[in-house]
Amino acid sequence: MPSIRTSLTEGPVGRRLIRLTIPMIWGILTTMLFSVVDTYFIGRLGPTPLAAIGFTFPVVFLVTGTAMGMGIGMSSVVSRAVGEGRHRNVAELTSRGLLLTALIVLGFVTAGLVLHDTLFRLLGASEELIPLIRSYMIPWFCGIILLVIPMVGNSAIRATGDTFTPSLIMVLAGVVNVILDPLLIFGLGPFPRLELQGAAIATILSYSVTFVAGAWILIRREKLILFEIPAVKELLDAWRRILYIGLPAVGTNLLVPLANGIITRIMAGYGPDAVAAFGVGVRIESLTMVGSFALSTAIAPFAGQNFGAGRRDRVWESIRFSFRYCLAVSTVLWVILAIGSRPIAGLFTDDPVIVDIIRPFLLMVPLSYSGFGFMLQVAATFNAANRPKYSVWLFLSRLFVFTVPLALLGSYLAGIPGVFAAMFIGNVGSGTLAWILACRKLRAT
Repeated sequence: MPSIRTSLTEGPVGRRLIRLTIPMIWGILTTMLFSVVDTYFIGRLGPTPLAAIGFTFPVVFLVTGTAMGMGIGMSSVVSRAVGEGRHRNVAELTSRGLLLTALIVLGFVTAGLVLHDTLFRLLGASEELIPLIRSYMIPWFCGIILLVIPMVGNSAIRATGDTFTPSLIMVLAGVVNVILDPLLIFGLGPFPRLELQGAAIATILSYSVTFVAGAWILIRREKLILFEIPAVKELLDAWRRILYIGLPAVGTNLLVPLANGIITRIMAGYGPDAVAAFGVGVRIESLTMVGSFALSTAIAPFAGQNFGAGRRDRVWESIRFSFRYCLAVSTVLWVILAIGSRPIAGLFTDDPVIVDIIRPFLLMVPLSYSGFGFMLQVAATFNAANRPKYSVWLFLSRLFVFTVPLALLGSYLAGIPGVFAAMFIGNVGSGTLAWILACRKLRAT
């Protein structure tokens, strides 16, 4: 029988959510550190390797976004089984979900190795860059299972109410990556100089830490892996339940960068300085939103367990808490960014033109992150409640009802400040819609 360590169906709601969220903040920051560290060291090799690694980001994000979506599906079904007290079912769902994930990984690996050069030519890579991209992506594709399986497995661990262990594993992997990157990229000490290939190998080796640690936790501590051959009907039923949440989650994971990509295209009409400024703004946004991202990761197992246990009152209390949390955190961070807008912009560039574009972004958009953050919490709760269509509606409305149409209109009426105003209205609008849906579909009666 699996060892379920933490029940989230009892105790103060706010305190429970904060204790779940804090470890996830560190885990998410560490995940962000991976790409930052890789980009920093590869940038020391020169502009050509840096350009080559830039072409890998869409593929890497597609794979990691798929893994995150599968993790959301896993967290939803496992957390509800925990709340229902069906501990045997928890292990069955975890085992079968990881098997499904392994098959999906096999598909990515096969496609990546067979279609590698064609894929990156379609993305616009020149013949000069193809060999450099290949030196990074071939090892990455071969070791991708060490990345994806732990991401989905950690979701199962979080579903039991333990967010500390997955975050600790992520931090450990980040530390290993920081140590190995310069050694393998530049060939320091006894290590060979492998450049881009070294960056890929460092990443794979760091994720092997998460693979081993995650496997030990799942098999030995939590006893969530069953080494048995299930009946085909039971296997397919588990896969259907996970994919019912996982597939929409994969799609919604891709909508946020799609929205940023469309706005980048709009900003490109104002020249490279505007694009550079918006790029800085997006990076600041990702850091500012870490608290909301962490809470949405924490609220999923909380809501799932309480839905499974029939405690809709606690689910509604978590919605109310997340609203207050997002509003408070967003307001405090906006004050900091607004007061320090010029020096903060100066950390990223010394170009006065770019700084002057970044400042109105920081003065306006971050105040609306409470709406975006609250939308994330409600979407995560709907996924946990096995109602993914409402989560999809929220993300689609943010992109196609608010952000993109308003950005086009704002650009036409007021230029760059109009685009930033549209982003503000889009975040507030999506948060308002999330509140309306939550009141109608999630409120305890």
